[in-house]
Amino acid sequence: MRRWSLPACVCLACGLAVTLPVQGQSAAAAARGAATITGTDVRRHLFVIADDSMAGRDTPSRGLELTARYVAEELRKAGFAAAGDSASYLQRYALRGAKRKSGAGRHVAAESGGLTASAHPLFRSDSAPNVVGILYGADPALRDEFVLVSAHMDHLGVRAGEADSIWNGADDNASGTAGVIELAEAFAIARPRRSIILLTVSGEERGLLGSTHFANHPPVPIDRVVAAFNLDMIGRNWKDTIVVIGKDHSDLGATLLRVNALHPELCIEAIDDLWPEEDFYSRSDHFNFARRGVPVLFFFNGTHVDYHEASDSPEKVDVEKEARIVQLVYYMGLEIANSDDRPRWKDESRKRIVERGRR
Repeated sequence: MRRWSLPACVCLACGLAVTLPVQGQSAAAAARGAATITGTDVRRHLFVIADDSMAGRDTPSRGLELTARYVAEELRKAGFAAAGDSASYLQRYALRGAKRKSGAGRHVAAESGGLTASAHPLFRSDSAPNVVGILYGADPALRDEFVLVSAHMDHLGVRAGEADSIWNGADDNASGTAGVIELAEAFAIARPRRSIILLTVSGEERGLLGSTHFANHPPVPIDRVVAAFNLDMIGRNWKDTIVVIGKDHSDLGATLLRVNALHPELCIEAIDDLWPEEDFYSRSDHFNFARRGVPVLFFFNGTHVDYHEASDSPEKVDVEKEARIVQLVYYMGLEIANSDDRPRWKDESRKRIVERGRR
């Protein structure tokens, strides 16, 4: 993977308390919600999820189960309703066969031909968890439509015999998981018109397993999910930019540019896909939602020298930068959740991604 270098944006509004209106939303409530998203809180979640005690959060593993419980408890505290199996926050799926990602991010066959309990001595299991919570919207006419924000909480586990045997997966993707958690309190304070689904999935590193199951077994009709935002690796690289993939497939791209321009205080510029030849659009969990007809955006800071290495550790994540990215996602979520109209696909993209994907 090529390494990229971009100039930091010049942001004169950094550090200023800029309060700008959000469509159909009290500006004061929106600002109060944004203020709960902090680098301090991101760091706290990150150092729990990417701690050595989680043993790299492989799918399946004890550390993955502990992470799922941690996320579920944070959603509960924020006031999100449980939307998993049997009135719980956990949605489980069976593990029959899977793939493991190579270091370059491509999917390759897993050891022993698939996932088996005897391949994972840390935790014997034939299933794995997603975590799902819903904040119901304030508008009776729109509360049965949903904005989804997702991240994968799994990583690559333990590599026995190496000097540093635990692959903590801090940027990939404890960073995105921490971002989803931070959004819970913020959205609960603002309470938009549409409902919000927060989702953390497992099995991404094994072939998008958790998001595949969620897309096939959603807790709400999938055609009522009006937009999805996926957070995967949002804590490294450039200080003041975030790559957002998928902007050219729907009018979400134009909305993002407008929302981004309304919030110069964030000092974050949402830029286009720098690596179209890598086809990152199809390589993380949002792709499963897109194929089911949901317009999506993928927030992604790109890979780095610690990608899929034991050295992807939590102290290397820029938590202050991440907090500003999550605030941008929050404002974008409010904009879509409060809008009278649903986002719309571009015709050619719908034909290529949605209609062909259903054949």
